Amino acid sequence: MNVLISGGCGQVGSHVAELLLERGDNVVVIDNFATGRPEHLQAHPNLKVLEGHIGDQKLVEDTVTANNVDVIVHAAAAYKDPDDWHEDTLTNCVGGANLVLAAKRHGIKRFVYYQTALCYGTKPLHNPITLDHYRFPNNSSYSISKTTTEEYLELAGLSYVSFRLANVIGPRNLSGPLPIFYQRLTEGKKCFVTRSRRDFVFVKDLAKVTLKAIDGTGQGSYNFSSGTDMPIIDLYDTVVRTLGLNPAPEPDIRDLGADDAASILLDPSKTFADFGKVEFTPLSEIVRSACEYYRQYGVRGGYTHLKIEE
Repeated sequence: MNVLISGGCGQVGSHVAELLLERGDNVVVIDNFATGRPEHLQAHPNLKVLEGHIGDQKLVEDTVTANNVDVIVHAAAAYKDPDDWHEDTLTNCVGGANLVLAAKRHGIKRFVYYQTALCYGTKPLHNPITLDHYRFPNNSSYSISKTTTEEYLELAGLSYVSFRLANVIGPRNLSGPLPIFYQRLTEGKKCFVTRSRRDFVFVKDLAKVTLKAIDGTGQGSYNFSSGTDMPIIDLYDTVVRTLGLNPAPEPDIRDLGADDAASILLDPSKTFADFGKVEFTPLSEIVRSACEYYRQYGVRGGYTHLKIEE
């Protein structure tokens, strides 16, 4: 099978690429390295990595045709600057539309997309959030632009799966609280923790389920979630324990910002019904493996779609 992965050197895309290569598939990656890192993928005879932007329609079209692509996995996303609406729309809207159009034109067998759970808004009508919940993405440029591609997928009539993601963390995670906690704690700086809850899931667990979607399981949108959430302070405490910090530094506990959500808890019942029971990795193991990665490669980024005030 020939698989094109956009953002294939990012956290999610690189783990999916590795699993595909392990089983003998051919993988071509397009990545502009805005947040992805080339060291995330080692050289492999079945791997081709192209530096470029999915907003370039000719690049997308030429890559699909030259590599006889069967499946597209769209993992690329712009999220590093909440005020850079131009890059968000160029990557998340134009780039997504380019990939969906290429899939239509060239008879791509399968399209897998990663959508944000923020498509449901920051104040969901009910928790856990079911798939029939209205989409209210106007909480950030990131959410608006990511949701646009899911709507193009629905319009295109392709065989596709769109995973609406809980907080995916682990090795190669360069956005959100985990890398920020690690970087600040190892630099001896104080952290702040908001009074919010999240469902943290392991990137490698998502990658395994993605392979099932690539192979034809499922159709339409799915919540990828463990079905449970926890206070973000639990993640902070786990990072502190993993780093062996004693005494544990006390974080600054803050109220939610205007663009943040008190809880993002998704109902994964359809996912479990169609893809089977997922054995989710414990938080302690997720944080341990992420910290090992940061020790080896360092932390670059700590990006967030939120507007943070120091």
